[in-house]
Amino acid sequence: MALMRKAAAALSVAVAALLAIPPTASATPTPYGTLARENFDRLPLGQVTEGRGWTADTDNGTLTVASSSTGRGRELRIRTEGNGRAFLVFDGLSAPGNSFWGRVRLRVGGFPTAPDWAHWTIAEASGADSPTLVRPLGGQYAPTDGGNFWGVGSDLGPTGDWTSWKTSAPAVGGGWQCVEFHLDATDNRVTVYLGGVQQSDLTVSTKVHGGSADDFVFPGFDRLKLGWQLYQADPTPSSYDIRMDDIALSTRRVGGCGNGS
Repeated sequence: MALMRKAAAALSVAVAALLAIPPTASATPTPYGTLARENFDRLPLGQVTEGRGWTADTDNGTLTVASSSTGRGRELRIRTEGNGRAFLVFDGLSAPGNSFWGRVRLRVGGFPTAPDWAHWTIAEASGADSPTLVRPLGGQYAPTDGGNFWGVGSDLGPTGDWTSWKTSAPAVGGGWQCVEFHLDATDNRVTVYLGGVQQSDLTVSTKVHGGSADDFVFPGFDRLKLGWQLYQADPTPSSYDIRMDDIALSTRRVGGCGNGS
């Protein structure tokens, strides 16, 4: 009987400990310094306005969970009309040292071919302490070079509105690719990786960027938007279809993109 009483007491303690864990907490540490993850597999099919740790920001655009085009799980379909926008918004972001990594699998159906210099954004980081918007993933249609090209950009800060696109990083629609970025506050440095390979030409930092002679300085990041926005009216094509999957934000490089991961 004494043995049974001890076992019952131990069980009661274990149950009490489990009940003490808040419903939103995890019983195990989040791996690899993860700040947020989303693969859409636990969300219902159809249009969505929120998920695990994110909400939506849309204007002439929608977010829809669809069956994966690879035949496994689910993915997010982002659809915009004209110069509309549709973003997942990760609010309340708190990265140690104001630095973090992002990774997402991405498919853009097609990039703009008009008007000239049409500008688009896929990722935008910001903070309440500064108007500066940091755009680690974006690009521009450059008619002088006959295509769209990836580029890091910024707006509303002391360096002005700029996108430092490079012809060494062409943006081609129609296929899946794994993209990563690193925001490193030690030198206000943005580094981009495509398919696991660092795109050195796209790197910007405090003194080396595409804006005015002023220093490029990060805000205190507390928000990240992932999705699509085109800024010019009456673009060609008139609508845009983007797919996203396997989103991860972390204090460390997540990897999973092939070479260099």
